[in-house]
Amino acid sequence: MHDFGITLVEKNVYFCPPIVRMKRKNEKTKINMTKTEIIESVNNFLIEEIEVEENVIKDDALLKEDLGIDSLDFVDIVVIVERNFGFKIKPEEMTNVKTLAQFYDYIALKLGA
Repeated sequence: MHDFGITLVEKNVYFCPPIVRMKRKNEKTKINMTKTEIIESVNNFLIEEIEVEENVIKDDALLKEDLGIDSLDFVDIVVIVERNFGFKIKPEEMTNVKTLAQFYDYIALKLGA
């Protein structure tokens, strides 16, 4: 017989711990970030992990031409975004994302920020 964590506190008074629902394998945790936090996070991983020079990071910077992001960098960015923001980038959703500001907006939209 299992007691399921129910504890007798005093006569006829029992404590039952709250039920904790386990996260399902494919269930994503919703990440709440402000637009400013998104921008800081993106800029940080561009500098630290993609090795983009800090002085070229501007809202109107073109991802390919100004920041030098190539197809291999984009693969890394997909992994980093999933790790940092909790969603997978869909290539078809990125077709109109050309500037860094548009990339910030894309992430904010996906997070509901």
